[in-house]
Amino acid sequence: ADFDAKKKRKVAEIYQALNSDPIDVAALRRMAISEGGLLTDEIRCKVWPKLLSVNTDDLPPPPGKELREDNKDYQQVLLDVRRSLRRFPPGMPDDQREGLQEELIDIILHVLKRNPQLHYYQGYHDIVVTFLLVVGDRLATALVEKLSTHHLRDFMDPTMDNTKHILNYLMPIIDQVNPEVHDFMQSAEVGTIFALSWLITWFGHVLSDFRHVVRLYDFFLACHPLMPIYFAAVIVLHRQQEVLECECDMASVHHLLSQIPQDLPYESLISKAGDLFVQFPPSELAKEAAQQQAERTAASTFKDFELASVQQRPDTVLRQRFRERLRGEERLRGEERTKSILTKPRTNRFVKLAVMGLTVALGAAALAVVKSALEWAPKFELQIFP
Repeated sequence: ADFDAKKKRKVAEIYQALNSDPIDVAALRRMAISEGGLLTDEIRCKVWPKLLSVNTDDLPPPPGKELREDNKDYQQVLLDVRRSLRRFPPGMPDDQREGLQEELIDIILHVLKRNPQLHYYQGYHDIVVTFLLVVGDRLATALVEKLSTHHLRDFMDPTMDNTKHILNYLMPIIDQVNPEVHDFMQSAEVGTIFALSWLITWFGHVLSDFRHVVRLYDFFLACHPLMPIYFAAVIVLHRQQEVLECECDMASVHHLLSQIPQDLPYESLISKAGDLFVQFPPSELAKEAAQQQAERTAASTFKDFELASVQQRPDTVLRQRFRERLRGEERLRGEERTKSILTKPRTNRFVKLAVMGLTVALGAAALAVVKSALEWAPKFELQIFP
């Protein structure tokens, strides 16, 4: 009864934000971030466009046959979409699924044709299918196009340079919270390639329960483009005991981390990821992440993204939420509990991270986006997309 009452209150707050003039985007961000996210696909159809500043009255026209003719990406997109059976609800009739797969192909080709600066990558369809299943093909096309030219743009560059750079934030975040886990992973020389498919599919490829996927999409759409890497860090930190008990070699640690558990405490991890973003914002981690081309990444140009100026930045929403949580903890458990939430300052030990993981991952990362598996180091098969 209490759960139902909370849900009803939240639904009422969401519709109040949607019906206000102007629309209260900051409140919608808070709703998307807070426990339970946006609750239903019906609400997501209304809120996701507001989070991305997409005009639902000006949607792209239905695709024509010419979209697939002489399209350099068509064959690769077709192959990937045909392999995407498990991304559709179990028990869905074949003809319905096949119809959705055709729509999925058209959405991808539409975005690529209208934005020739974007390059298709394997895993992109895992993100697009999530939007298709939640909001339908016409609205999905508009949302995916906006997302592709902003949050996902770094993954759609001609090279993997910016994607590798974003992965480089993972270890500094872990280091700030748990230096022991960081040092263990460094000793194992595992790098960050295990998190590549997490990052470039927004976890859509690796989570089997669609409810968890859309909950994460609520969170990521309301936040900074680097939030998926913070979420990847909290997954590793959540499994710290398993990591430290693992054999300290690349193959063992990579195998452990690449097998993502399906029973993660998602709400708790979302909350922790938001808190870590506030404590250790990207601007403070940039040097440690060996940032060399900051001006080229979507993460650094996010302040220019239209939605960031609509009433309130998502970073501000996260900081407000974090301060409110701290005040609540302080009231409930006193100052000692509050101090334990905040990570103690640590000596800057990031110099050695400047080339973190890149010595072995440079070549592998580029291939990983094109192929489903590759050989990486002797007798070690690296499954990027199992």
